Amino acid sequence: MAKLNEYRFFDSNEKVREIAFELYSGVKDLPIISPHGHVDPKILANNTPFPDPTELLIIPDHYIFRMLYSQGIKLESLGIPTVDGTGVEKDHRKIWQVFGDSYYLFAGTPTGAWLSHEFSVVFGIEEKLNSKTAMKIYDAMQEKLHTKEFLPRSLFEKFNIEVLNTTDGAADSLEYHKKIRESGWNRRVIPCFRPDAVVNITAKNWKKEIEALSKASGIEISSYKNYIKALENRRQYFKSMGAVSTDQGIVSPYAHQLSEKEVNGIFQKALKGSATEDDANLFTANMLMEMARMSIEDGLVMQIHPGAMRNHNKIIFERFGADKGADIPLQTEYTKNMHELLNKYGNEPRLTLIVFTLDETSYARELAPLAGHYPAMKLGPAWWFHDSIEGMTRFRQNVTETAGIYNTVGFNDDTRAFLSIPARHDLSRRVDSNFLAGLAAKNIIDIDEAKVMSRALAYDLVKKAYKL
Repeated sequence: MAKLNEYRFFDSNEKVREIAFELYSGVKDLPIISPHGHVDPKILANNTPFPDPTELLIIPDHYIFRMLYSQGIKLESLGIPTVDGTGVEKDHRKIWQVFGDSYYLFAGTPTGAWLSHEFSVVFGIEEKLNSKTAMKIYDAMQEKLHTKEFLPRSLFEKFNIEVLNTTDGAADSLEYHKKIRESGWNRRVIPCFRPDAVVNITAKNWKKEIEALSKASGIEISSYKNYIKALENRRQYFKSMGAVSTDQGIVSPYAHQLSEKEVNGIFQKALKGSATEDDANLFTANMLMEMARMSIEDGLVMQIHPGAMRNHNKIIFERFGADKGADIPLQTEYTKNMHELLNKYGNEPRLTLIVFTLDETSYARELAPLAGHYPAMKLGPAWWFHDSIEGMTRFRQNVTETAGIYNTVGFNDDTRAFLSIPARHDLSRRVDSNFLAGLAAKNIIDIDEAKVMSRALAYDLVKKAYKL
């Protein structure tokens, strides 16, 4: 991979480009805070070498294999594990060759930008990946992966990660977090409480998840009241293990407090396996209110990620399971849906509610005005399909005039792909520096203000919002 251009992602206008480079130079070496992501803590707990480039870059990263699948390349041929454990390609060199043959597909995409950084900056690869160079690059990477410098903890330190937040189910034992703590390694890897599996009452495995929650909390869950006690119990356990936040992946941000009789009635129906989708929607709406209440009481930051139709491709879901690149954005409404929650809790100084969206049309129309008013509400960064050069730029353009930057929370990488963390943060710092440079070039802000804001977006805001 050729050496990356130091002015990449900056404006073609010379004045803006020079200011952007100056701003970026002041923040590029700041520590990385990753407050929301999906890296498996087992990687850092065991600290064993990554098996090979395919296992490291392709198999865990749906950003990569969803693009390949869109071009007719079967997931089986990429080694993506199936639900029943059968029928996929085992030859990782062969998979890498397919990747090399198809690498041109990522030109102009954020995944292409991240991969370029990983190859060039992390691995020092000077040639561009293609059909001819694929095996040479594979062998060069494989050789490095079996050195001490490329062990997971060594890379964690090399990447200058100050905090890494994982995502963990409500009943999770957090055994790998314990192992990290007990190892004496003095880096901060913390869990995040994600109760989706025990909140989605019509999900196929909900009863099993409730049984696991009951066992983990030591509370027999035969009523809604005990269910809430069990969740509160687990939140406290997560806090004792260093957690600072919770997270919910929801379709709609609709929040509504049900009466005790109403919600217990729905809960009992769920235990009997007779709850409907309408019941599930009401139950989730009620649980958003409950989670806000709990966050006020225990201090955990509350995050919600609305607006994804999960597992849109049923064939892929049935064969490969969830999180395989088939989640698609939905149009989402916030002003009416969050009215009850924000009126009850939005003025509460003890609550931090971070709201993400996959519906860009809501940025200027709803989310910026809401966050620009309610003290408890902050805007999460451009997420998922909008975690890109243009997506992050549109986010700043749409929300800054109404909400400013101090009602946003900086950047998070939201990734399972460990090696992409520094690439994603570097891209974000470049994009934000470029946005601020545009304001400075127009004399909307001066250069001193731009420098303060650049640091805030790269480091200060995320640290403050997540209480890190």
